[in-house]
Amino acid sequence: MRQRRVIDEPEGSPQINIVPMIDVIFAILAFFIMSTLFLTRQEGLLVNLPTAQTATPQKSSRATVTIDRQGQLFLNREAIALEQLEMALTKQRPPGQDLTVVLNADGAVTHDRVIAVMDELRKIPGTRVAMSTRRP
Repeated sequence: MRQRRVIDEPEGSPQINIVPMIDVIFAILAFFIMSTLFLTRQEGLLVNLPTAQTATPQKSSRATVTIDRQGQLFLNREAIALEQLEMALTKQRPPGQDLTVVLNADGAVTHDRVIAVMDELRKIPGTRVAMSTRRP
């Protein structure tokens, strides 16, 4: 007579280990949190803006000119000389469209420096100048 073979099988019930799944979900969550932090639009440099009671937000701006505390001039976060500002903004202006330039000037900058920059901006036809302020 033939003997039967007995196959040993573990008696435990099958389990699903969820720790790796939690690790993957946490990594995806961390990725989305970090990526949304970089989606904010930063224009210009960090300056101490003056306050204005009648300030209204502008819908869209094409270029940002910043004057920092030392009076240095920046166009879209890149240093530029006052004499080169007109040519650089003329290149940025789309043909047939107006260009809105937001002027961020630190509160400690002298008045004549701001007026000199505004004079350069007014030389460019089709350019609108908006002064950036913060709410009180």
